[in-house]
Amino acid sequence: MSTSPVVQAIKQICEEKKISFDSVLITIQAALAAAYRKDFGEKNQNVTIEFNPETGEMKAFDVKTVVEDIDLEEEILMIEKLKEEYAAKVKEAEENHEHIPEMEMIKRFNPKTEIMLSEAKKEFPKVKLGDIINRPLEIPTSFGRMAAQTAKQVIIQKLREAEREKIYTEYKGKEGEIVIGTVGRREGNNILIDLGPSTALLAFEDQVPTERYNPGSRIKVYVYQVAMSPKGPEVKVSRSHPDMVKKIFEMEIPEIASGVVEIKAVAREAGARSKVAVTTKEENIDPIGSCIGQRGARIQTIIAELGGEKIDIVAYDEDNIKFVSNSLSPAKVLEVALDYDNKNALVKVATDQYSLAIGRGGQNVRLASKLTGWQVMVEQAEEEVQEIEPSIEEKTPVEMAEEELADEAISEQVQETEE
Repeated sequence: MSTSPVVQAIKQICEEKKISFDSVLITIQAALAAAYRKDFGEKNQNVTIEFNPETGEMKAFDVKTVVEDIDLEEEILMIEKLKEEYAAKVKEAEENHEHIPEMEMIKRFNPKTEIMLSEAKKEFPKVKLGDIINRPLEIPTSFGRMAAQTAKQVIIQKLREAEREKIYTEYKGKEGEIVIGTVGRREGNNILIDLGPSTALLAFEDQVPTERYNPGSRIKVYVYQVAMSPKGPEVKVSRSHPDMVKKIFEMEIPEIASGVVEIKAVAREAGARSKVAVTTKEENIDPIGSCIGQRGARIQTIIAELGGEKIDIVAYDEDNIKFVSNSLSPAKVLEVALDYDNKNALVKVATDQYSLAIGRGGQNVRLASKLTGWQVMVEQAEEEVQEIEPSIEEKTPVEMAEEELADEAISEQVQETEE
């Protein structure tokens, strides 16, 4: 059985726009309803169209919801009273410098979409409150030129909206994920990334200073926000987001993907260095070793994905003192003092570890602060050099003889002084 030209046209649109058959059919029915209202509709009609694409048959209905009987005059008086009461509340709030309350929603009878119960029973005796009734409407003649133009505009608009909604729904589900795109044109300091059905924005602040984005090159980006704007879905992506490091770890390390090893925190200065805190509840698993891999294979793959960015993997600990100490890796810490009120951490290190703890331009200590949530400050420990006298057992015979001679000399001096 051959399909009708209308069905073929709908399927073609579905393939081009990547939207469902039902979405296109609903769009056509909305367009026909708009055309009907243009040529034959009345003010209080809520027109819907049922369209059969196989036969081209069209039926029109006035759709209304059954509501309780309402005295329209009383409703008007009640609404006026509520408005007066609200105006009085606003005035009182302004005089007392209080927050102005929000106006209550006033439910009004809408003759376009609602019908009173008594009126509905004249045509449908068994109808109940809340029922939806479809009153058939006559289609006198074919649509005129203006109605056809209206239908065309509605179809174009609705298809565009359906396409935008599909893209929005698809990428909204990808928030927090890494996607692959192609570097497109540059707009000022921003770069457009072609994702296929949509275009994403790589803003200047989301770029890595050390990277170069050449048009046409493939690139992995992290989707951190998807919003619907008047121009359609707006997808924002990043190469510098800290969570991008986390997602790459999940992609490259099976233990993290399975949940055996957990990433507790990530601190990043994009293009330069990142610190990743990991832990596990499995006693026989080394979380740091799992991330590094055999001969550093895993971590080297991640570093390559991030364009050579250095990565420190540190052990997370519930003990804040241990965690702060670990966070300054590769520097060795002697002592950590925490100020819980101000969230400060004073760390003491040996003199030869001080520059390593601070890092180039203070980078290591900055990342440690971001990673732990404590304001880390590093000081050099005071080195006290103590000459510890060896015990008797440790003294050599020569040392013992020298001490005896010294003691005898002191005794002779004391005797001469007494005489």
